[in-house]
Formats: sequence, C-alpha cells, structure tokens
Amino acid sequence: MEMLDVCGEDGFPTGRTVSRDEAHRDGILHRTAHVWVVRPTAAGYDVLLQKRSMQKESFPGLYDTSSAGHIPAGEEVVESAIRELREELGIRAEPSDLEYAGSFRIQYEKVFHGKLFRDNEVTRVYVYQKPVECGELTLQESEVDEVRWFDLGEVAEEIRTSRERFCVPSEGLAVLTRFLRNRK
Repeated sequence: MEMLDVCGEDGFPTGRTVSRDEAHRDGILHRTAHVWVVRPTAAGYDVLLQKRSMQKESFPGLYDTSSAGHIPAGEEVVESAIRELREELGIRAEPSDLEYAGSFRIQYEKVFHGKLFRDNEVTRVYVYQKPVECGELTLQESEVDEVRWFDLGEVAEEIRTSRERFCVPSEGLAVLTRFLRNRK
C-alpha cells in the first residue's frame, strides 16, 4: 500500500500519513512532483508529453506532463522526481539536472472508470533540459503508452479550448512557461 504524507497549503508534511487510496477517496491534501522535459527550438520550446496508459486511475489515454508522481511518505521531493523520471521514461537524472520552476495546487473531483476521484495536491515543478530521443526511452508500460514532442505554445493554446487530447494541468504549464520565459 502506497503511503503519502498529508501536507499543509505550503506543501510541507504535517507528520500525518494516509494511503494513496484514502487521499483520493477523501480529497486529502498531499504532495506530487512534476518534471517537464523540454528542448529549445527556433520558435521557442518543445515539450515531451507522455500518453497515459488506458489503465491509469485518472485521465486514461490523454497526454500529460513528461513525468509526474506522488511523493511517498518520508521521501524528498527531488528524490521522488528523479525516481519517477527513471521509472516512467528510463531517464537517469542527477539532482543537478533538475531546475526548480515553482509550485501550484491541483484540486478537482471527477469520475473515472465509474468511480469518484478526488485530487487535492501541492505540486513541485522541475525542468529537465538534457537531450532526449523518444526512441531511446524505456517506457513503463503500466503507466505510459507512448511519448511525443509537442510545441509548447500549441499545447498551451489547445488546452485553453479543448481537453480532448491533453490533461496537462494548465497551472503547471503556466509555471513552466514563466520559468522558460525568465531564462531568456
């Protein structure tokens, strides 16, 4: 059973833990880490997105953040982000490979597979900019069906009007966009 730290609005653990199932059943605030894999282009940036497995508990079959996951109880944020990159995509990163971009809140209730799913998270966002070739990645089959590069601006524009292809959190994309804009 995966255990998560209950956290406060600041994203720091309160000392209490709950199971992942309990967190999503009751909407208990917990921590996640997102890593955006990006590459510069002549027009701006491309972002690597993963297509979520059809077996995923939430948003099956939609394109999402490059790598993301819950932070297990007692684990550090960067440690968790690096582990998720390795498990989901086969990318072996070092802490120095990740740049902290900011944080945001996720909070919603939605039905998936006939069951109510309550998400209530404080998410830390990191950026990974080392070269990545899709064909060289080792995808975690239970989590990821495929990966593709998308133009960052096109993803941002499409999620404003449609959620047919992407479940990328708009707040997370905004954190990434601000971070990249400030780097120029």
